Amino acid sequence: MRHWFTDEIVAHGKLPLLLFFAGFVLGFIAIRVSVRMIRAQVRWWPGNIRSGDTHVHHVVFGVVITLASGLGLVATSMESSQSTASALACLFGIGAALILDEFALIFYLRDVYWAEEGRASVDAVFVAIGVTGMVLLGFRPLELFNLTAFADHESDLLRSLDIARAMLSLLLAAVVLLKGKIWTGLLGIFIWPLLLIGSLRLARPGSPWARWRYTRRPRRMSRALRRERRLRRPLIRAKIFTQDLMAGSPDVPHAKQAAEEVLDVVVHPAPAPISPVRGPSGTMVGLPNGGTTHRERSSGGDHFDSEHEPVEPSP
Repeated sequence: MRHWFTDEIVAHGKLPLLLFFAGFVLGFIAIRVSVRMIRAQVRWWPGNIRSGDTHVHHVVFGVVITLASGLGLVATSMESSQSTASALACLFGIGAALILDEFALIFYLRDVYWAEEGRASVDAVFVAIGVTGMVLLGFRPLELFNLTAFADHESDLLRSLDIARAMLSLLLAAVVLLKGKIWTGLLGIFIWPLLLIGSLRLARPGSPWARWRYTRRPRRMSRALRRERRLRRPLIRAKIFTQDLMAGSPDVPHAKQAAEEVLDVVVHPAPAPISPVRGPSGTMVGLPNGGTTHRERSSGGDHFDSEHEPVEPSP
């Protein structure tokens, strides 16, 4: 372990990245412990922080910490030592954890921390941990094509091939994302064969690709629906169990039942394109119900409700 730390981390200048990762993970764990203690109304634990009658969400502290540490990283980038950069990177990771833990608040513009929509925060944290972990382990985007040595090529032909292969990789990533395979596309940027596999496999039934290509092919849509339910069931159960572990008491029967409820909601065929022309179609005003979301129809638009008070004590 010591040799790995010295040879792979310190020698390659990855110490700031490692401490960012550590600060991010520890910050996320710490804030989740804190909000669970607050929710359990533990007497000796500090309660919610308020400014008058306004609850101060921990995303505010995350923004302040991230801005301060980011400014320090930029201001000292040309002359700081690795230890200084590492300390600032650790603070940056803590601030990023506080921000992403309330990603759902930012996305929905309302306090949904304990609601179903609040699980989006956990998803955002998992993505950040996954990407940072991949980079820390030595994976690089498009590294298969050795783009880091692009400037060393003496032949214009070799440079052109590198550019063409990189563009092909990005094109495959776009196809995979359009097929609704977010994690495959994300990991495929680092592990290129995943992009090839994801681009050849069936699209998820609710994805834009299925909307454009499968609505006139009922057999293919039916296969996509069956495959989606079969493959996603164990993943959704594990995800709900893990999220419950972080947000409350985990319960296996609840995870099984909730997984079936989630499958009933999210596994459905994509609607046909609005325009009869094949390909990307429609505008926001051309969407069903006038292009408004359920939340907008029920709340009257994207805005904070100053009178909103969460049922549970909010972090």
